[in-house]
Amino acid sequence: MNKVFKKPDVKAPRFRQKSVHVLNAKLYKRFKKKFPEHDISYADFKNIINTYNVKLGEGIIEYRDGVELPESLGYIFIGSCSPMMTRPNIDYKKSAQYGILTTHKNWNSDNRLMKIFFTNYLVKYKVKNKQIWMFSGNREFKRKASQQYSEDWNKYIKVDSKQKVSTVFKENIHRLHEKLKVNKIASEGYNEFDL
Repeated sequence: MNKVFKKPDVKAPRFRQKSVHVLNAKLYKRFKKKFPEHDISYADFKNIINTYNVKLGEGIIEYRDGVELPESLGYIFIGSCSPMMTRPNIDYKKSAQYGILTTHKNWNSDNRLMKIFFTNYLVKYKVKNKQIWMFSGNREFKRKASQQYSEDWNKYIKVDSKQKVSTVFKENIHRLHEKLKVNKIASEGYNEFDL
């Protein structure tokens, strides 16, 4: 059954949510006050932070298990999820082009979806208000991750759509402990004092 697609009014008024940029002159002044020994310009300051963030994003995409954030803030990884069919995933461009409601099929990833997960479940130190921390990638990172995912979607950790991320980490810890138990047994001829 094909439903007729009503084109959206692209000239209608839009609600734009205000965004807050953390990387600004106020942060630079606080940095200079706290670390006066670092004599760098504002442009260099921004360039260092942006370069680090790009490299961090590349690490998340490249490594299957993701990356651990500095200062034990948490972990970020890309997961491969089977879609929950709560609502159709509408392809608005094709729907507007053909006049019929069309959905994304994700044929290039065997109908699986990419999700970027952030968790601070296994942090080494207690972080104040850790339950309100979140990660939101910028558009450039999301596009790179999506492109890499469609090329090699089978590489990433499979996560059930209804599963908590903390259970994925519990399973990995359990697997690691089992591996360590096997390796604890020393061979018969082993002598730790024989150099």
